[in-house]
Amino acid sequence: MNTLPRLHWSTLGEPTHGLEQRWAAVWGVSLDKGATPALPPVEADLWAISAEAPEPPPALARAVAEVGALPILLLRSKPLPPESLAAWAALGSVRWSLLREDPPTPGLRPLALPQAPLTASQALGLGLVGISAAMQDVLAKARAAAATRATVLLTGESGTGKEVIARAIHRMSNEADQPFVPVHCGAIPENLLESELFGYTKGAFTDARKDTPGKFREANGGTIFLDEVGTMPLAAQVRLLRVLQEWEVQPLGGGGPIKVDVRVVVATNQDLWKKVQDGSFREDLFYRLEVVPIALPPLRQRRDEVPFLAQHFLNRKARQHGLYPKALHPSVDPLLMALPWPGNVRQLENAVERALVLSASRPVLTREDFAFLAERMGDYVPELSTPSPVNALFTTPQSAPSSLELPPDGLDLNQVVSEMEKKLMLQSLQITRGNKKRAAELLGLKRTTFLEKMKRLDLEDVELSATEEE
Repeated sequence: MNTLPRLHWSTLGEPTHGLEQRWAAVWGVSLDKGATPALPPVEADLWAISAEAPEPPPALARAVAEVGALPILLLRSKPLPPESLAAWAALGSVRWSLLREDPPTPGLRPLALPQAPLTASQALGLGLVGISAAMQDVLAKARAAAATRATVLLTGESGTGKEVIARAIHRMSNEADQPFVPVHCGAIPENLLESELFGYTKGAFTDARKDTPGKFREANGGTIFLDEVGTMPLAAQVRLLRVLQEWEVQPLGGGGPIKVDVRVVVATNQDLWKKVQDGSFREDLFYRLEVVPIALPPLRQRRDEVPFLAQHFLNRKARQHGLYPKALHPSVDPLLMALPWPGNVRQLENAVERALVLSASRPVLTREDFAFLAERMGDYVPELSTPSPVNALFTTPQSAPSSLELPPDGLDLNQVVSEMEKKLMLQSLQITRGNKKRAAELLGLKRTTFLEKMKRLDLEDVELSATEEE
């Protein structure tokens, strides 16, 4: 006897008009008539959801994210109005159908809808600057991983921002309100790592005076981030493997295993496969960790992002130290883009912070503020136009003052002054990346005076590389 496929219908309080009885010849139908949807049973083959409301209830978005690849069918009595399309489409990969007497067709599969890349503001909100193709690929993989509970392996050189990506994955997930627990495996002594990760019971060892849950249980419901996982000793690797296989931890000192529900993100700047081959890392654990591998590119492969990263760090560090916001002179961009940055993003952040702190009250940082980097450049010469000595590259080129002579037939003084004002105002806006308040200060003007001059000189519609920051 053939068993009918199972259809679970969440009506969200809408009437069914008896259709569940008419569909009984094709489907085994179960009904959820509550206004807040319940998860369908595990044996369901299709989840039908009434979609008459102008937007889905908040509980539905979380529920949809938890059913994995289960096909979802949204049912409406009338076509969806354009103003409601965006809200319902945000649920993700679903199909639509008008509510009618004919039963839904078995064998539906969810549509694979492409996700738009993160905008610059969305990336900045996650602490990221991702305008290069390499980083867009990283962000796309991170976004895909965040929609699941799959284990993520982040690889890349030291300082490339692996923990920043791990936190972004957590913040983009449905568990963003749950704990994010970072653990630096290389900073914990080998004899303490297992108890730190998996917990222990009272009396397990000399100083075990009370039961301690461990980092995995602290992260239950959220994300645990294991940095420098390649330094983990073999004994701890065995325990970690069991967690990833059974999703339970065994505290040191006895007691039964404890179930955990946690996303695992690990990071390393080592080649784990080479460690597998030399016997210092378990092969079975490597395959458990490499479910979603994400390789972070070094900063030298993201040169176009360097000016944006530098300005981002400049703004953030100014707020952190309680300093007035500053700008980078345009001559700094080619210099920073040409440097090799062996310490990657972390080195750039530290360099910007140092230049900011030592720049006194000047509102604009020039190449001289980064002259300290020359000490570590060695024989490396950035690929700039002339083979100058390294120290000379950190000097802001000074243009010779141009002389202005009165022509024999005279000139229009007002026009010359206006052109000079316009040129200087454009330069100040370029230096401050569109920040009118700081641009006015560079010219010794009040902000209101500066805005009046912009209006008079028709500069209000000039497109600049950044929006104004108050």
